[in-house]
Amino acid sequence: MGSYRIGWTGGCRVGSDAAARRPLTRLATAGLAAHIFFELGAGVGMPAASVLGPVPAAGLWALGSGTLWRAAGTRPASSDGVFAVCNGVGLAAVIAHLRGWPRRRTRLGLPWLRECEGLGPELMRFYNPILYVSGAAALGALLRENRSAPRYLPLLALGLVPLFIVTQHAEHWRLREIARQRPGWWNRRL
Repeated sequence: MGSYRIGWTGGCRVGSDAAARRPLTRLATAGLAAHIFFELGAGVGMPAASVLGPVPAAGLWALGSGTLWRAAGTRPASSDGVFAVCNGVGLAAVIAHLRGWPRRRTRLGLPWLRECEGLGPELMRFYNPILYVSGAAALGALLRENRSAPRYLPLLALGLVPLFIVTQHAEHWRLREIARQRPGWWNRRL
C-alpha cells in the first residue's frame, strides 16, 4: 500500500502508481505549453497576449499548464471527465492549426504547416513536430487514459475546431496591430 496525502490531491494514493498516472495527458499538456511558449519565444505572441499583455498571458498559461500537468499525475479516476475535456480541447487546437493555416501534404499525406500565426517557413520544422506530439498525445490519452469519462465530452470539444480557427486568426490580427503600434521582443516577427 502507499501513503495517502490529504489536501490538494483529494486523498488519492501517492506512490509509484501515481507517478505513472496519465502520462499521455501529461505529455499533451507539456506539448501544449511548448507550442504556446514556442510562439512567444519566436516573437509572435501567444493566446490572450493581445488582451492581457505578454507577461500576464504567459503567467496564466504557465500556471494552467503546471496545474493540469500536476493534477494529471495525482487525481483519481473520478477526474477523468476534466482530463477528457482538456485533451479534447488540446486536440481541437492542434486540428484548428492544421486546418486553418497554409499547409502542404507530407509524403505520408499528413498536413504540414508552411506558415502559422506569423511563424515563417524557417520555424515550421520545429513547430509542426510540437503540434503533432501534442495532438497525438491528446488523442492517445482520450483513447487510453480517460476511460471513466463520458465519450461525448471530447467529441463536444472537437466541435470547437471552427471556433478555434476563427479565434486564432482574430488573435493574430490583434497581435499584428499591437506589434505595429507598440513593437516589442514578444511580437518582433509580426
